[in-house]
Formats: sequence, C-alpha cells, structure tokens
Amino acid sequence: MTPWTVFSDSFGEDVQNPNPEETTMPPKPFPQTQYYPNFKIFMELMASKVGEILLVSSPYDAFILEQDGSLASRIINEYSGLNLSKPPRVTRTPSGYDALDIIKTNAFDLVITMPHLEDMDAVMLSKSIKQLQPDLPIILLAHSVRGLYSAMEERDRTHIDKFFIWTGNSDLLMALVKNVEDQLNVDSDTDRAGVRLFVLVEDSPVYYSILLPLIYKEIVSQTQSVLGEGLNEEHLLLKMRARPKILLAENYEEAKSLCDRYRDYLFGIISDARFPLDGKLNDDAGPTLLSHLRREIPDLPMLMMSSDAENRRRAEAIPAVFLDKNSPNLLTEIHDFFLEHLGFGDFIFRLSDGTEVDRASSLRELEMKIAKVPDECIWYHAGRNHFSNWIMGRSEITLANHFRSVSAEEFDTAESLREYLISNIHALRKWRQKGVITKFRAENFDADIMDFVKMGQGSIGGKARGLAFMSILLQENPYIFKKYPDIVIQIPRTTVIGTGGFEAFVKENNLRHLSKEGIADQDIRSQFLHGQMPAWLREQLAIFLAQVQCPLSVRSSSLLEDAHFQPYAGLYETYMIPNNDPDPGVRLEQLLQAIKRVYASTYFENPKAFTRKTIASPQEESMAVIVQELTGRPSGDYFYPAIAGVTQSYNYYPVARMSAEDGIAHIALGMGRIVMEGEQTLRFSPRHPSILPQFSTVDDILVNAQRFFYALKLKGYPKQLRFDQYANLERRDVTDAEMELPVSLLSGTYIPDEHRIRESRHMKGVKVLTFSQVLKHRLFPLPDLLSDLVEIGKKGMGCPVEIEFSVNLPSPNDPRGEFYFLQMRPMASGMSASQIDIRPSDVENAICYSTQALGNGQIAGLKDIILVKRSGFKAEATIAMANEIGQLNRDLQRDGLPYLLVGPGRWGSADRWLGIPVRWRDISNVGAVIELRNEQLRADPSQGSHFFQNLTALGIPYITITEPSKDFIDWNWFEVKRPLADLHYVAHIRLEDPLILKIDGQTSTAVILDGQANHA
Repeated sequence: MTPWTVFSDSFGEDVQNPNPEETTMPPKPFPQTQYYPNFKIFMELMASKVGEILLVSSPYDAFILEQDGSLASRIINEYSGLNLSKPPRVTRTPSGYDALDIIKTNAFDLVITMPHLEDMDAVMLSKSIKQLQPDLPIILLAHSVRGLYSAMEERDRTHIDKFFIWTGNSDLLMALVKNVEDQLNVDSDTDRAGVRLFVLVEDSPVYYSILLPLIYKEIVSQTQSVLGEGLNEEHLLLKMRARPKILLAENYEEAKSLCDRYRDYLFGIISDARFPLDGKLNDDAGPTLLSHLRREIPDLPMLMMSSDAENRRRAEAIPAVFLDKNSPNLLTEIHDFFLEHLGFGDFIFRLSDGTEVDRASSLRELEMKIAKVPDECIWYHAGRNHFSNWIMGRSEITLANHFRSVSAEEFDTAESLREYLISNIHALRKWRQKGVITKFRAENFDADIMDFVKMGQGSIGGKARGLAFMSILLQENPYIFKKYPDIVIQIPRTTVIGTGGFEAFVKENNLRHLSKEGIADQDIRSQFLHGQMPAWLREQLAIFLAQVQCPLSVRSSSLLEDAHFQPYAGLYETYMIPNNDPDPGVRLEQLLQAIKRVYASTYFENPKAFTRKTIASPQEESMAVIVQELTGRPSGDYFYPAIAGVTQSYNYYPVARMSAEDGIAHIALGMGRIVMEGEQTLRFSPRHPSILPQFSTVDDILVNAQRFFYALKLKGYPKQLRFDQYANLERRDVTDAEMELPVSLLSGTYIPDEHRIRESRHMKGVKVLTFSQVLKHRLFPLPDLLSDLVEIGKKGMGCPVEIEFSVNLPSPNDPRGEFYFLQMRPMASGMSASQIDIRPSDVENAICYSTQALGNGQIAGLKDIILVKRSGFKAEATIAMANEIGQLNRDLQRDGLPYLLVGPGRWGSADRWLGIPVRWRDISNVGAVIELRNEQLRADPSQGSHFFQNLTALGIPYITITEPSKDFIDWNWFEVKRPLADLHYVAHIRLEDPLILKIDGQTSTAVILDGQANHA
C-alpha cells in the first residue's frame, strides 16, 4: 500500500507511523501485552446479571404501571432500543405472602415492591425476604414522595436497599436494573479490566429517580455512538459491557467512601450541593466533597447541581461545572456536560486561551489531527489529561490509562510528544482490528488498520472463514509472537465480497442458467465477463482502490470450499493483478474483470464434476471473493515472495525416522501456484528439516532442484492483463533471476570441476536452489515456526490441517522476516478406526501390493480399469494421455461405473513432465487411483497439491507403488486382459468379476485381489 515506518510492539506486529519524522525521544510503546486480544476480557465483564425480577404490587399499582406502559414490555423495548444484552424476565404477584412462597421455590436477582400490598406492607415484606435471602436486592417503588413517606413513617427501613419514585418514565425501569447490576459487578470489573465508574451524590428520591435514568441513557447512548469505528456488531455489544458504571450515594460518608475506594477508576462525579453530613442536612456537603476530590484528582470532571443559584460561585471556585436544578433546559445542559467534559463528543483542539483550532470525532481523526495542530495544542491537552479522558470515553481503558501514566513533562519537545501520541493511537486502532471482521463502510474505511473487511451481505465462504479463524487463533496464542520476535506473523490484509455480491451479479445479469450441465467453460466465462457489476459493489471497490495501491490476489471463497469433512481445494480460479496503473479507472476495470472470472469459475465443469461426488448440487453453490494484499516484495520488474508453500500436520509418506504425525511441507521460490499445481517443489518434514530425500546426492539436487518459478510483472504489462496465462503470472527461469535477492539467498553454487554445490552464493558458477540458508542455517526459522503454527491450527480446528503460506526473508533494507498465512483448511487424514485384516495370503495372491496407501476399508465394486499402457509411453505425450482418460471417463460416468485408474507419475500435476495433467472433469467417476513411480516417471508424491487434497477429501483410495521395491504391480495380469477400448496411450479393461481392494489405514498398506480368482 504505502511505505511504512515500523515500530516494534510487544506482540511482534507492525505498527504504521503516518508521520515518520525524527524525534528527540522515542515513543513509549503501547502495552500490547495488557490489551485484550479477541475481546476476551469483555466476555468476562458484567458476569452478574439481573435475569429474573419479582414485582410485588397491588392490582391498582399494576394497573397504573400498565397504563404508563407494561413494565416487562417497556424494559424489553428499552433494552432493544439501546442494543443492550438480554432483558430480564418479570414475574408479578399482588400478595406479599405469595411473594415469599415464590421466592422459596424460585431464584430471583431483584425484587421491586410497591408500598401498599393486600396482605402486608412493603417494610414487612422486605424484612421477611431478607430473612430468607439476605443478599437479594430489594427496591421500593412509590408513586409519589407522599406515598413513600407514608409507607416508611416510623418504620425500620434497613431491609430496603433503595427507594425510587415512579413518575411514568419507563427509562427508570432500565436504570433500576442497570444500577443493581453495576453494584454487583463493580469490584470484579474494575479489577479485571479497570472499568470506570461515575458517582451520583443525591439524597432526594425525586431527583435521583429523574437523574439516574437520564445519566444511564446518556452514558449508554453516548458510549454506543463513539464505539462504532471499525468494529462489528458482536464486538460493539461486548464493549458495551465496559461502559462506565454508576454508583448512587445519598450522604457525604457514603460518597466519600465510594470515591476513596474506587479512586483509581473514577470517571466523573455529579453531586448535589446540600445533602446529609454526619446525619444532618448540610449546605456545605457538596462543595466540601468536590473540593476534596479536586485536590486528590485534579483533572476529574465534576458537576455540582443545586436549586440555589448562589452555589454557582462556590462551584466555580472549586472549580466544577454548575447547573441550576430549576433550569428549564436541565436535561440539555446535562447532555452537554457529557459531551464537553467526559469525552463523548468531538475532541476539540484548543489553544491555551481557549481558541478552537480543530475537531476530531473518531480515533482515526484524532490521530490525523494531532499530526497537524500547533505545538501549543499538544502541550495544552496532554498536560491536562484531555487525550486520556477522551479515549476513556470510548472504553479504550488500557490506552487511556497508559496516557495518564505518562506526564507531558517527560518529553523534551512537542514533536516527540506528538509522535508518542500518534504511534500509540495507531497501535490501538490496528490491534483492536485483529480477529475482527469489519463491515465495509465508505465513511470510515481505513485500509491501513483494517485487516479483514467484508463488503455486501451473505456468507464469506469457506476459504475466508479459515483465514478469519486463523486470525482469531493467533490472538488467542500470543506466545507465538514472543517466541519469534524478529518475524512478522500475520494474515495479509483481506477484503471479502460476501456471497450477496455473487447472487446480485448473477440475478441482475440473468446468469443462473449457466449452473446447468453441458455448458463449456469458455462460454460461461464469456457471459460473465459481459455482465455488469452491481452499482453498490462497483462503488465500494472504487473507494477501496483509492486507498489500496499494492499488488492484489483475487481468490475464490465458495460456500463449499474448505468445508470440514469435504473441503474443495483449487477447483476455482485465482488471479493476480499489479494494481499500479496511474489511471484509477484502469485499475478498477482490471479488478472487476478478475472478480468476474472468479465468479464464472463457480459454474465451470471441474467444480461440477467434483460436486457430483458430494451430496451438494451446483445450484446450491455460491461464491464469495477474497481480494487480498499479495504477499511478496518487488525484485526488479517483478513481485514475488522468497518462499511459498504448504504444510500439513499429517504426512502420508514418512521416510527414515519421520512419523506421519511429524507433518510435511512443500516449498518453492516465488508464487505458490507452483506448489498448488503439483509442480517441482522441495519436500521436508518441519521436525526433521535435514532429511531431504530429493537432495540425497549432488546428482539428485541437480535433477530435482527447482528450475522455474512464478512472479507477477509490475512493469511493461498490457492493460488487458493476461488472465488466461498462468492467472496473469509470468513463468520465469531461475537462471534469469540469479541477481535478485531471493534467488541469491536461497541458492548454492555448483562447481563442475569438484562436482560439489558450495553454499556460498557469491562464487562464480551455476546457481542451484537448495534452501539451505533456511533449512540448515536458519536465516529464517521456518521449520520451527511451521511446527508451532500447525499445532495451533490443529488444536483450533480439532482435526489435521493444511496451511498455505508465504515468506519474505530478512534483507539489508528490512531486517525483519515476514510469514503470511494464505489459507487454512481441514485435512482428510485417510485414516479410519475400523480394522482391515490384510493377511499374508492376501499379499501372496495380490495383483497389486503397496505400503504407501491412503484410505481405509474394503471395496468390491470395481469392474472397470483405465490403464496407461507401458508400451509406447512418452513423457512428452502426457497431455494426450489426459485427454484419452477424460474421453473414457465420460463414457463410464454416463453409465454410472466407477473404475480403477492406473498410471505413472504424479496424477493431476500441472507439470506434464512430472505426471499426467488430468483435471477433475477427466477423472470425475474414478473409484480408486494407483500412482506408479518407475523408470517412466519417478516424481515424488505431491501431497501438497490441490488435486491430491481433493482426492483424499472424497475418500477415494490413493495407492502409490514404487518400482522396484517390495511394493509391486503384476503387469502380466493387466496386460493379458483384452481391452474393451484400446486407445493410443490408454486402455479400458472390463472384468467379469469385480476387483477386491483392501486398505488398512492404520499401516498404510493395500492389496488388490483378482475377484475371479478369489471367487474360485
């Protein structure tokens, strides 16, 4: 996107500084280790909730409440209107004795009683309830002060916790419940998260019955109004739990006790001027309390309220804001107090004389405006904790505390203070996006901090879901950042277009009929490319591109992709675009074309062929699209990562001292296409990186080393991008890139005279990709990091996993290496709990035996065989072989006949020199596969390819036979059979009796028995 200046935070994440200027004092880092990853701390707040309320009132009182608005429905409406958590349930009874019986058999969190009941008064009821449940809160709700005091006259009031006056304002009902909850949770929530609290000092039930609901509604609504920047609805609701609490005090001693006890958490105070002190009404109680607090907490927001206008002078002397209780605009004035003094409104930048300079309404604007305002503004506000107070109003408690803990006097210059503020605000904004899927909104979209954004409605699809889940797992396992402090571990910045975009595009352009069978891929693509993108999506993408000017990948994320038990992998299209044309219109059209091509692939024959093997239907499929920052670095005219690869937690083909559970990784230079298409890669176990069967000797290295790679061209490309050629990538020879840093770092030098490969890249000679700087010398700790990340993924998904990744190596200009997650999906292990007995006699009588087999069970329904003939085999003819296999497959699919596929090399490889490049539509009815490794094609098995992943996901047995070894295939048995169809390279054999296939998934052994001989 744009060049970054990087500050290291304690989690190892990049923090962008938008104003990278020299400072005389480095910014103090925002304490990330104290921040709440994945909002978990908010889930622990407000643990004690009022879920059940017992309302005890006479029928007449109940009637009045109903006339003013049903108590239960009004509570529900207030909760819903303010998006609060689940509202409580209300149980009514007119009888005090019935209430006692109900309490004995049911659990309640709050009792609200009216003064006059049919069989006892409120005082007697409260006393009886406290005898049963001493800690159960009881509130007396009267219709008037007269009714309250007539009920309380000369009576013991100690059993009633609070008294309120019902004036018909339904907001009071919510305030009663919230106030009880605040009292129940204040100790735990201040300890856990430093939640702030607000103290209201008022002895008049009339006034606090008016003020308390007003303050609650103000705090809730104002908190909601400032929380929305970049957060999703779930996290908004969670952060609401961290809103300031309100505690009510009715006398001086109670108020001072609360303020002293919660001194470190006080957010503000509203106090009457006259209330009891030492048991007597005292005109000086309010000024005395506020003066004490001003000395203790100089910057605490204070409001004094009084019906005596003469107290204004006393308030100003403290100083505190003063409001006249008799003012007709009292409610508006209280609202203004919250906006101006508690950080709920705009942050108003002022000079020391009060002159307004600028305003900020969000954290993003605050960060931007701090960079521009005069030095005097910075000193003025920082010296009075205005930044801390304003940020506290947004429930960003940790950063607010951090700002408060640092004095402006610690900085030598305004610029160093400015830099400190900017970098820490930016760190907060960036980190609170981790693990969050943010809905795209044009007015606050910020590509720099929003790691995962969703456009439109509908599902984000399986692939995006895996990315989002991995993002969450990283936040839940922060140790990984501390273990690898010199490595940036992250997911590329991602924007997902929900399936609603695909549905709208298909509907508006009448394309649904293309989901039917029998339509050629090129015809589908053509019609999709001629379609018009929905106006809303085109507009949002234009806004997106205005901020994002880095290379992009455009990837599928279908509903069925990466499903837990039958993950689709590599069936849909992926495209890369440089996104650097000076004309924004050209960049937009290139992106739209890539998206349309991904949309079109939803209805291609390959996904349809795969879907026929599942319970889904093509009509059920829908497509989300991932538009993702392409990972890599510029190298000359090209862009590519040093390493791309895939790692799996389960290794189907362990060798030497490896175990299957040690996992396997496939890596290559450049873009990951070479790995996913099953082309030439380096295979190693992350737990045993020194065991490299492909590199056993110098001759092996020279034969098996990677010779070409894929990269994105950044300069000199046509405006009509070559999407049909390697998805717009360039296939480059490694020898053409020897001077580029990634090739230089990953290569050794072959010395023909010595027949040796020297690890020095500076020697003259042919460069050979060995990856020894990574696997042996640990320039980048890839093996260890892969092992740790696979364990995190495996525990998180509860099954074996496969992770696609890319790596940027440390360089002189950028000493920190980078590891990017590109995808995580569940992996079909090929194992089963059922026991399959393969006896010695089975091996003796087998026509095929393998110790490298995937699957489990016994299959006895295969009567057809498609066999690649040994006679006349030519490696250069593998494309023709794939076409012949596809022809026979279509005939067998039409008749509903599964078959055994037998042939040499790596099935499904895009490199025709490594195997036969069949696609799904060529083998869609296959029942079992045999991969032969012999003198015809001896490619290592590529379990990292999408083709291989899909085979195992469908439970199709996959048998590898290496010749010569103890594994074998009886060629005589196959070749004496008369073929039903004998093509140039491939034969179709039909048997009278079906083959018997046995696979023991526990030992990875398999036998195939002649059904006719076994029957005899």
